[in-house]
This record gives sequence, C-alpha cells and structure tokens, in this order.
Amino acid sequence: MVNDEPARQSRGISRRGLLGLAGAGVVGAGAGLAGGIGLDRFVLPQSASAQENGAVYPFFGDHQSGITTPAQDRLHFASYDLADVTRDELIGLLQDWSAAAALMTAGSPVGEFGAVNGPYTAPPQDTGEALGLPASGLTITIGFGPTLFTAADGTDRFGLAGKRPPALVDLPHFPADMLTEGLTGGDLCIQACSDDPQVAVHAIRNLSRIAFGRASIRWSQLGFGRTSSTTTAQATPRNLFGFKDGTANIRAEQSDVVADQVWAASADGADWMAGGSYLVARKIRMTIETWDRTSLHDQEAIVGRTKGEGAPYSGGTEFTAPDFAATGQGGAPLIAKDSHVRLAHPDQNAGAQLLRRGYNFVDGNDDLGRLNAGLFFIAYQRDPRTQFIPIQMNLAKNDAMNEYLRHVGSGIFAVPPGARQGGYVGETLLGA
Repeated sequence: MVNDEPARQSRGISRRGLLGLAGAGVVGAGAGLAGGIGLDRFVLPQSASAQENGAVYPFFGDHQSGITTPAQDRLHFASYDLADVTRDELIGLLQDWSAAAALMTAGSPVGEFGAVNGPYTAPPQDTGEALGLPASGLTITIGFGPTLFTAADGTDRFGLAGKRPPALVDLPHFPADMLTEGLTGGDLCIQACSDDPQVAVHAIRNLSRIAFGRASIRWSQLGFGRTSSTTTAQATPRNLFGFKDGTANIRAEQSDVVADQVWAASADGADWMAGGSYLVARKIRMTIETWDRTSLHDQEAIVGRTKGEGAPYSGGTEFTAPDFAATGQGGAPLIAKDSHVRLAHPDQNAGAQLLRRGYNFVDGNDDLGRLNAGLFFIAYQRDPRTQFIPIQMNLAKNDAMNEYLRHVGSGIFAVPPGARQGGYVGETLLGA
C-alpha cells in the first residue's frame, strides 16, 4: 500500500475545519459559518432515474421533495432546537444542510472527500454507513417551527417575528391529548424518507453532525411501512390495526386538488411561503392488545370500512364513495355517526382534505410488556387552521376509535418552497 499521508496533509485541510463544517459532512475547509457552501459546484440529476433500490429525486426544485413524491417505505423524522446562534449562523446551517441534502439525495457521500478519502488525522466528512447503497428514493424535507419566529419566552431571536405566516399557528389542546413534552415542538424539522432504512438514518445522522454546535435533536422518530399512498400507481397500505389506510388520500396526479389543498400561495399572507406547505406531525400510540381482542364486527363498525377489501360499510369496493345517507335495519346509518371514515371525510369537514404521509412505528415494549406501537401521522396542507385543526377536533370529540388511540407527540412546521440550484431551503425567508 502506498503511503499517501503527505499528499493528504498537503491538501491544507485543518482539523478545526473538518470538525466545523467540512468535518461535519460538507465541502471545503474555506467555507465559513455565515458564508455557507458554494452549492453551484454540484451538478445534480434533474429527473428521477431508476436504481436497484429506488429512484433519485432531485433536491432542488420549485417545491421540496418528500411531499407529493411517491411515499417511500421508511422514515427518519427529527425535530431540532437551535443553540444560541446568530441569524447569519442560522443561514449558514441551512446552506450546509441544503448542500449535504443535495448530495445524499443524489446518492453521493457528504462532503468533498466523503467517508474514506479525507486526511487520516481528521474525522471523515461522511459517516460511511451508506457507502455502496443507492439513493433508494431518498427525499429530505426541511421545516420551520413556530419557535423559530418567536421563542417560547417571546424573544425574536432572528428578526423573523413579523414574517411568521398566519397559518403557522400553535396547535390547540385537543380532547384526550396525552402529549409528552419531550415529543413536541421544535425550531426546525427534517423529514428523511427512503426505501432503505439505512439510507434514511444516514441522512439524519449526517445532517445532525453538520448541525453540531448550532442545533441539536429535540426528538425523533423512525417509521416503517407507509400508511398512505401519494400517487395513483401505489396500492393502499395497511396500518397496525390491519386496515387499509389512506384510501381517500390526495394523490399527486390530482393537480387541481394539490394546488388548492396542499401548496401555500402568496395570497395566503406570507409571500415567502408560496409553493411551500404546512406539516403537522402527530405520534399516535395504538393500544394494540385491546384492539386485538375486539371482534371483527366491532372493528369494522369503528372504522366504517371492511377489513379485507376496504370498502365503505355502505357497499361497493375500496374506492366506492361512502354513502352516509344509507341505512340498515331499524333506520340506523350503515356507516355509524361516530365511525372514523365518516368523521374524517371531506363531506363532514367543509371539503377540507389532507395529503397524508404517515408511517407505522414500533418502539419496543412499555414497562407492562405491551407494544409501544402505533402511527406516526404526517400530513401536508395549505392551511392548518381550516384543514388539520377542525378535522382533528371533530375526530377528537366524536371518533369511536379514540378508545384505542393515545396522542403522545405533536409538531407543526412551515415547509418553505424548494431551493433553487445554488441556493438553500429557507432563502425566500432569510435571503431578503
């Protein structure tokens, strides 16, 4: 083996630089915190291309990927709290995250040297567990929490209080909420989705390294088995109750519905959010053991659909429109008034719809030996005030399924539009 240590040393990369930006997983030692990274150095794919384990979805574009993108099978979601940083340091972090995200979603290692080609005397720029793996459809989606604009103590840390979108409201306390403080909120969030769990974990791990000293994870969640379809080509998956989930979900091909229900517009009160969306995340624990002892008849009545076909209780097949006026013996509605399908349907919620991208989770067992499992609910929408909040309030007050659910985590985030080539996510907010 040739000793190339002198050549490595001659590259002039300092240990401090590697531990700061480059060592955390980005390019060149010359980049400063405020200056970010020269994103225009990278030439990245502009269209999806098939790979052995999935597609490549470009990071740059009009909208962030990971919203209308075909829902992948795995999730690693993380919420972050910012350290005592300046506005310029916040911009630098978003620049660094965008540079690294563009590389990882293209199937490339982070940084100029990646996991194995940098100086031996400094930590690698990339953690290396994704070496040899394709991008596997990786998408990285970045969001801003309410506390980015005004901290919990009322402080306007970054001069952004006046730019908080009207739709980025604090979620109310819903009936029967059992939220854990350590599973709520956050200044920033990252949603990493992929068809390979190692690729999704690699993304959050490296972005967290890049954030060292500037932001740290507040809470995170791993998910498997998507619980919704976002394109017409995808079959409807099942949740941990065994029922098809997301039959009536918004699909990417419904361009008029997506424009009306998902993408924010300048007319909504925040110009910088045009082309973005609002993400609501809820960690919902399911009382699996109790559900498993419930009769099939009662399970189907609670949901309002058949467990096998997924057809509405009023008849037909999975995609038959529910007939809420249909009655059975004694004049009782076939789809019960407290069924989940009825209460969540747009007809019962002034036409409001959500684009759902949820995942199953199993976080081991609790101290009583029960599965700590359920649904990590993710939904995108144009305005939570007229979509998620009234829908969830309706469900929280009336849904028969509430007997088997516990909402333990929660977050709301403004997801800005996509980054331009050479730019960064959040530039529409912070670049002016």
